Amino acid sequence: MKPIVLLAAAVLFPAVCVPSAAPMARRPNIIFIMADDLGYGDLGSYGQRIVRTPNLDRMAAEGIRFTQYYAGSTVCAPSRSVLMTGQHTGHTWIRGNSKDNLRPEDITVAEVLRGAGYATGLVGKWGLGHEGSAGVPTRKGFDSFFGYLDQTHAHNYYPTFLVRDESRVKLRNVVPNEGSVGQGMASERIDYSHDLMTDEALAFIDRHAAKQFFLYLAYTLPHANNEARERGMEVPDFGEYADRDWPDARKAFAAMVARLDRDVGRVLERLKERGIDRETIVFFTSDNGPHREGGHDPDFFSSTGVLRGIKRDLYEGGIRVPMIVRWPGRVRAGQVSRHVWGHWDFLPTAAEIAGVRAPDRIDGRSMLSAILGRKAQTQPYLYWEFHERGFKQAVRAGDWKAVRLAPDKPLELYDLRSDLGETRDIAARHPEVVRRIEGYLRTARTESTLWPVNNVR
Repeated sequence: MKPIVLLAAAVLFPAVCVPSAAPMARRPNIIFIMADDLGYGDLGSYGQRIVRTPNLDRMAAEGIRFTQYYAGSTVCAPSRSVLMTGQHTGHTWIRGNSKDNLRPEDITVAEVLRGAGYATGLVGKWGLGHEGSAGVPTRKGFDSFFGYLDQTHAHNYYPTFLVRDESRVKLRNVVPNEGSVGQGMASERIDYSHDLMTDEALAFIDRHAAKQFFLYLAYTLPHANNEARERGMEVPDFGEYADRDWPDARKAFAAMVARLDRDVGRVLERLKERGIDRETIVFFTSDNGPHREGGHDPDFFSSTGVLRGIKRDLYEGGIRVPMIVRWPGRVRAGQVSRHVWGHWDFLPTAAEIAGVRAPDRIDGRSMLSAILGRKAQTQPYLYWEFHERGFKQAVRAGDWKAVRLAPDKPLELYDLRSDLGETRDIAARHPEVVRRIEGYLRTARTESTLWPVNNVR
């Protein structure tokens, strides 16, 4: 798709996706697993040397690992909005962490796949529609939902309730001074939400093993419970890291990543047990870069590798994330790809896998060819905008990366080919590149009533 140029903010999409002329003979199941605040360098296959991630490393060895994949944003809600709608943050409805809800006209990947005959389920964190709104998952294409609707509720790993479809399910935890959406810190910890979500995901696979399904498994690990402050890395135990001579927050982070890795392994093993391993394409990624919350120290773990920045930055460390894709028999094992793509490309990719047409007026392109190891066309440029603490923008065009920290600030320019850490601003040496990217910035976005340029949240 060509980038959208100066469209109205309230774009209406076609409500129906029609089958393509040549659908695949056997449409695969699609599982999209997304971690929360997992950094580019937090997996062994991406350079992690402290925390062991054997299952995800095996997934990479059995599939294809992308080294230049990008999240939709540098915080959770807009990143998830980009993933679901195929529109980057210059066009998608939710462009920042907020209590806003997707609208009826915002077509999601779940609606596209349900229209193609897939059973659709979401387990985990949604963050795009709150109780009673038009944006809840079961009104945006998901047949079933279990998890957190509100991203602040999702801070709490021991909440008093989760949501199933559109009703609250009571848990056994006790949360004194519980917040209005369920946030807080539990005094009695019995039901760990991540474990419940893994059980639900496995049950979803069991229920739908005989037909095509789409499972969006939006884990909350290793996000912090911000309300718990320095004790915010909540996990039942420190596991194999209990005897390390580290502060508890470091042990807890390592245990969180290990638990995430263990349960991705359980999902892959369940596919084999059900005999549908070769009929299922599995994606694994993160919603944005690593955090510095709950006592976590991303520098100790080299969570971004050599990349600059973390969550809430538009430098590479805030938006470049792991992406592993496994599809036995279709994706050749052991591949490493430098192909550049991101969250906005998942919707059209899933549509092509399902043999249907994606909605018009999206920013993504299908990357199925790249996943299958073939040559694929890249976008002319990638675009991000971010509205917290002032309006910021970023563009990647080829190996050029540009960052603008405020509307009245000069454009910073980096050559990622020779300066992956974005340490040398070379804008003054390349005025022609700066002019070209300035042109992209003038046309990359539409104005938003929710997120005007002068908005500071």
